[in-house]
Amino acid sequence: MPSHNTPSTPTVAAVRPDREVLTRQRLPYFVGISGETVGSRGLSMHMVVIPPGGVAAAHSHRGYETGIYVLEGSVETRYGPGLTERVVTSAGEFLFIPPDVPHQAINLSDSLPARAIVARNDPAEQENVVPYDPAQDEGSSTP
Repeated sequence: MPSHNTPSTPTVAAVRPDREVLTRQRLPYFVGISGETVGSRGLSMHMVVIPPGGVAAAHSHRGYETGIYVLEGSVETRYGPGLTERVVTSAGEFLFIPPDVPHQAINLSDSLPARAIVARNDPAEQENVVPYDPAQDEGSSTP
């Protein structure tokens, strides 16, 4: 990754992800564009791989949007209070997640990884990942 760039001096840069990192969502990311890698001020873009049968830790992204393009596989995303809503995206489809919406991604295949490109309007997006416990919203309407 370019080492000459700093957040105060962004420039045109090509990035080849050279290592896998484990995120707060407990999924392997291949880091691409971020404040750290190229000095981005308002964007991050990475590739995520959800292993066969893999499940992300439930979480939300404080104050920023997420756009996902599925390259391979099918992923069920559970979202909303208690993670009771569901949407399935497959290769060739986009998914939008608004700021602060709790969600959890699940690879629907037990034998093949799912791969996706993830873009966010936050150059340091891992710093704003908030763990989410669906139980906190269960029974919230009862006394």
